[in-house]
Amino acid sequence: MAAHLHPTRSSSRLAYTAIYVSIMVNVVLFAVKLGAGLSVDSVAMQADAWHTLSDSLTSVVVLLGFYIASRPPDREHPFGHGRAEPLAALVIGTLLAVVAFAFVQDSLLRLSTATPTVYSRLSILVFAASIPVKEGMARYCLWAGKKTRSAALRADGWHHRSDALSTVLVVAGALLGPHVWWVDGALGLLVSLFIFYAAYGIFREVAGRLLGESPDAEMEARIRDVVAREAPRAEQVHHLHLHRYGDHVELTLHLHLPPDMRLREVHDIAHRVEEALREEMGVEATVHVDPREEEG
Repeated sequence: MAAHLHPTRSSSRLAYTAIYVSIMVNVVLFAVKLGAGLSVDSVAMQADAWHTLSDSLTSVVVLLGFYIASRPPDREHPFGHGRAEPLAALVIGTLLAVVAFAFVQDSLLRLSTATPTVYSRLSILVFAASIPVKEGMARYCLWAGKKTRSAALRADGWHHRSDALSTVLVVAGALLGPHVWWVDGALGLLVSLFIFYAAYGIFREVAGRLLGESPDAEMEARIRDVVAREAPRAEQVHHLHLHRYGDHVELTLHLHLPPDMRLREVHDIAHRVEEALREEMGVEATVHVDPREEEG
């Protein structure tokens, strides 16, 4: 596990490209979908069009998050503004949860009214053609988010996928609605659960970055290897905590050294460990030394 989230210029360029493409594609799809929905006077299609436009708004949230996160440290924010990016992901996760809740309400309403819907062939084709486009955008943003280690971009990808799934519902309702009245509502409930789960995954990932976390097993093993090499007399390496601020990562750890060591020697050992962790893992480490308890 690398320590940096998205520090390189190339990864930042990839992230901004994904955001701009996302906004442009969504605006075009919104116009096409809204026109098709108005042509057949379909409330469901018009609602789906506005859902597509909401994806553009979440992309704007991601863009603002990236812009703020890229600002350098200042007096009020000595660790930089990197946490603006996971905050943007938190906003998108909340919007996803709201979308899922709206789907639940709409699905229950359709099940309670038992009213079939009728759409024109052209409107069905327009909406069906938008599904692979939105799924393609979802895959692109999820891929870009993985490459840049951006929770906000991955959240944006899940929002694209929720829009694709909502369009699947509209098309399914258009094709099967006149024959199986309950299929639209039933599919809506299933997709709502899927979107809720995606929102939960975003919240869980972002929580660690905002509240602090322990390193995973791979990173902890690398840290212990560095300590063992630079401080062979150290024992009981513990209290390993990570705090992420965008591409700036703070690590704190405790280690035990023999109580008879001179203060200068203890300082030099802690400094060597901190320097090695900075050079090899890209983290700013703070080492706290405790005296080893003597037996007897």
